Amino acid sequence: MSFTSADLVQVILTLGAILIFTPLLGSYMAHVFQGEKTWLSSILRPLEILTYKISGVKENDEMDWKQYSLSLLCFNIIGVVFVMLLQMLQASLPLNPQAFPNTSWHLAFNTAVSFVTNTNWQAYSGENTLSYLTQMLGLGVQNFVSAATGFGVFLAFTRGIARRQVTGLGNFWVDLTRATVHVLLPLSFVLSLFLVGEGVVQNFSAYKTVKTVEGAEQILPQGPAASQIAIKQLGSNGGGFFGVNSAHPYENPTPWSNFLEMVSLILLAAASTYTFGVMVGSRKQGWVLFSAMMAILIVMLSLSLWSEYSPNPYVGQAALMEGKETRLGVTNSVLWSVLTTSASNGSVNSMHSSLSPLSGGIAMVNMMLGEVVFGGVGAGMYGMLLFVILTVFISGLMVGRTPEYLGKKIEAKEIIWIVIGVLAPCVTILILSAVAIRIPQGLAGLGHQGPHGLSEVLYAYTSGAANNGSAFGSLTVNTPFYNVTMALAMLIGRFAIIFPVLAVAGSLAEKKFSPPSLGTFRTDSVLFVVILCAVIVIVGALTFFPALSLGPILEHLLMLRGQ
Repeated sequence: MSFTSADLVQVILTLGAILIFTPLLGSYMAHVFQGEKTWLSSILRPLEILTYKISGVKENDEMDWKQYSLSLLCFNIIGVVFVMLLQMLQASLPLNPQAFPNTSWHLAFNTAVSFVTNTNWQAYSGENTLSYLTQMLGLGVQNFVSAATGFGVFLAFTRGIARRQVTGLGNFWVDLTRATVHVLLPLSFVLSLFLVGEGVVQNFSAYKTVKTVEGAEQILPQGPAASQIAIKQLGSNGGGFFGVNSAHPYENPTPWSNFLEMVSLILLAAASTYTFGVMVGSRKQGWVLFSAMMAILIVMLSLSLWSEYSPNPYVGQAALMEGKETRLGVTNSVLWSVLTTSASNGSVNSMHSSLSPLSGGIAMVNMMLGEVVFGGVGAGMYGMLLFVILTVFISGLMVGRTPEYLGKKIEAKEIIWIVIGVLAPCVTILILSAVAIRIPQGLAGLGHQGPHGLSEVLYAYTSGAANNGSAFGSLTVNTPFYNVTMALAMLIGRFAIIFPVLAVAGSLAEKKFSPPSLGTFRTDSVLFVVILCAVIVIVGALTFFPALSLGPILEHLLMLRGQ
């Protein structure tokens, strides 16, 4: 099997759709987040105002970075507790036609943290564990508000860069409401209708028992899947209503549903680059960030496709179908694996453990880069902006130019916060992976030995700390050890970045504007795109190269020897 012209068309159409929709959707979001009227305002504005009245939020009140952080933290703590209680009491609650029992405390904790942090790591199979009520009221709601939280932090950071000598960064509750009402709800509604039209299930029926053509009995799961699949993709949440995720024909039944879901999982993250450009008064800055992200994405996708279509000496052929859905094929599986790990989405349509060693390694590296190659909704942009400021600082010092970004001088206190935000997830991944492969509780979950076994563990904690949620799928993780340590990785990966981002935003907002001069390092050039990409890759390579050498790289070398 070889890479064909039809495969190339599939890749071009997917990336082309993202490029086309970026300015269209990005412009709409900029109007929404700046409180300006849009073509949907007559329908959605009354719902926004009603939300403020019910919750007692004053729309025009501003928060400094500490108030914004505290509001965000309280909201997320409440979310964790609420989702935990839903799972641990679901046997006594309605909308549970399969009479699923309550979950264990450690699985409830892991799942609650997972969905609140926009990770959507799943240590369970959805159709065998959670009631419809838990899926909708718990996980479905968090799919919306965790994505909206990411938007909020991105908006606060953007305002910190754009505003001059102020303390206010906006209002968390207003940002949360506008992102949900004006962006996530209408897009999810439209995508849900398309998915239902393609055959994705959306009902409250009990599971059906049918006879196969061979005469055996098979249980067909049902449920309100389409509505949750739409927001899980658009909100960079990931996860799946069914255990095998978008490889399941009830989640992803046709080539059109596959295409729509792939584009959707990166759509809002890509559009955020244009939104940033509009809000800081320079669309060119937004296109610079989009170009850097797309350049890294294309390189990673090319390497992954090359690896997957290269002959495998161990089995004597290329483009293996093991672990891939036969309806979708190799290219769609590889394209999805690169997009989902770049976009901090985590949904899958194939078994990542079955990818070639380098393809699986590239999926891992995408997350290790900090989920800034588009990344999660909002989260990808504020993560990328940390790297932008770090690049400006390093480049400015190297050539003797003033380290400043969009008129704001970059000083030591901002760099300290940025280093914390960049390195905290890296340290978490390496320490927890080392612990897991050292103690019996961690080794007990391995599905493989040798370098692939190390990759299983390394991938899991990378996915958790990067708030991605995808998995190799061959590691047994529904145990107290993995549920608790993965939850810890997800919490650090989310909040050890959010709080430094908000602190930097608050510091930048208070600064005076410094007009560009001959000593200012330009951040709207091709050269800056190249340097930015280099800094992102170097940070990831230097931090994780030793671990990757013992995992996917060693496995690839063994494969070339036919072992």
